[in-house]
Amino acid sequence: MHASNSPPATSWQDRLALHREHGDTVTYLLAEWAHAIDQNRVEDIAALMLPNGRYTVTSRFNHDRGLPMAIIDAHSAAQLRDRIKSMRLANIYQPQHYRHVLSAIQVTGQESSGLLQVRSSFAVVRTLEMMGDSMLFATGECHDLIDIQGDAPRFAQRRMIFDSRAVETLMVIPI
Repeated sequence: MHASNSPPATSWQDRLALHREHGDTVTYLLAEWAHAIDQNRVEDIAALMLPNGRYTVTSRFNHDRGLPMAIIDAHSAAQLRDRIKSMRLANIYQPQHYRHVLSAIQVTGQESSGLLQVRSSFAVVRTLEMMGDSMLFATGECHDLIDIQGDAPRFAQRRMIFDSRAVETLMVIPI
């Protein structure tokens, strides 16, 4: 996960206290991200990022080895918006939609800057609209840094780490 400016919460009691204080806010933000994608409102996810927020999708293989390669690596909300606009206007792909299942959401620490360190698990089921077939598309873990100090919580960093070494097909839609 992201290098922290301060040590993580040192005991499970400290982490639990952080989770109790901020867990509902964090869960709501993660659910809003998932629902925006699942309901084909993918443009809305850029607004859930800080302007300089980073969104990365990488494999566990690369993450565990510290390798920088990623399937998606947007260094700002504007870059993520551009990718989504390109997806809508330029890319040709079979119509599909996702369904997210989120679990094991935990606030694990807080940086000296106030950003919450959050981890969660995800599964994404992809349905091809023409065939109607659904398949498990991706599973993995999210490592997030969340800013709760503004008017609404937003992602400073969203790192999606999928379990498999490869994705079966082109990942056009962010997960």
